[in-house]
Amino acid sequence: MPIPDFQTIMLPLLQLASDGEERSIHEAVESLANHFSLNEEETSRLLSSGQQPIFYNRVGWARTYLKKARLIEDPRRGYFRITSRGKDVLRRNPDRIDMKYLKEFPEYIEFRETTRDEAGTSPIEDDASELTPEEALEEAYQKIREDLSDDVLKAVINSSPGFFEKLVVELLVKMGYGGSRRDAARAVGGSGDEGIDGIIDEDRLGLDTIYIQAKKWKEGSTVGRPEIQKFVGALQGQRAKKGIFITTTRFTDDAKRYVSNIDTKVVLIDGKRLADLMIDHNVGVSEQTTYEIKSLDSDYFGEASDQE
Repeated sequence: MPIPDFQTIMLPLLQLASDGEERSIHEAVESLANHFSLNEEETSRLLSSGQQPIFYNRVGWARTYLKKARLIEDPRRGYFRITSRGKDVLRRNPDRIDMKYLKEFPEYIEFRETTRDEAGTSPIEDDASELTPEEALEEAYQKIREDLSDDVLKAVINSSPGFFEKLVVELLVKMGYGGSRRDAARAVGGSGDEGIDGIIDEDRLGLDTIYIQAKKWKEGSTVGRPEIQKFVGALQGQRAKKGIFITTTRFTDDAKRYVSNIDTKVVLIDGKRLADLMIDHNVGVSEQTTYEIKSLDSDYFGEASDQE
C-alpha cells in the first residue's frame, strides 16, 4: 500500500499510546509500519534530500501536532505518552484525527497562528495538505530546480560552439578533471582525431585519461547507437578504455543498451543531465538564497540531563 500521509497517521499513533505507557518514536514507527502493512522498501524509502525515511518523517510530524494539541506529552527525551485529554479524545471514538480536528484545542490554534506570524505568511487554509513541512519544502525546491534546469539547457542550446566548448571545459574542471583550467582548455577541443573532440586527465596527477566528445544537436533530435559506435571505435583506435559523450539532446534507448553491454566504459551525458551537473557545480548559475534546516541536538541536552 502507499505510505500514509502524516494526518492519516495521527489517530493510529494516539491509539498506540492508549495504554498510557511510554513509547519511543522508533517503537512507534515499527508498530505503525505493521499497522499499515508497509514493507521494508516502503519504510526505508527516503525523502528527496536522502536525509531521512519518508515514513519516519511523517510519524514524527504526526507526533509533533498531537503534542501541540496536548493529546500526548514527552515524559523524557525521545519518548511520548498519552495525556488525559488524549484519552478523552479516544473515548469519543473519532473516525479520523487530522489538522482540522485539532483546531478544537486552543493550544494547537495558538501554535499554528504563532508559526504563521513568525514566518510572515498569511493564514491560508492548509489543513488538507498531505505533505509534512520538509516534504512541502523539498517539493517546492524540486520544482524550482526543474524550471532552472530547463532554462539552463535552453541557454546552452542557444550558445555558440566556442562558448559550448568553454562551458564543457569549465564543468569538467569543476568536477575535478583535467588538473587546472588552463591544462583542460589546452586538451579539450584540440584533437578532433578520429571523431574524438578532446582528451582530458581523469585526475590532477594524470594517472589516466578520458576521451571526450561534446556535440550540440538540434532540439528534438536524438543521438542513436551509430553515433556512439563511432565514438567507441575511435576510443579503441586509441587503446582507450574510458570516454564521455556529451550532448544537448537525448540518447535513444538502443544507444543506452549498447553502452551497457560493452567493455569500454562510456558515460552518456544528455541535455538534462548536463544542465543538472551545471547546477550542482555552479556553472552558469549563481546562488540566490540559502536555507538551513536544523533539528534538535538531543546529545547536547542529554548531557545537561546527566549533570542534574
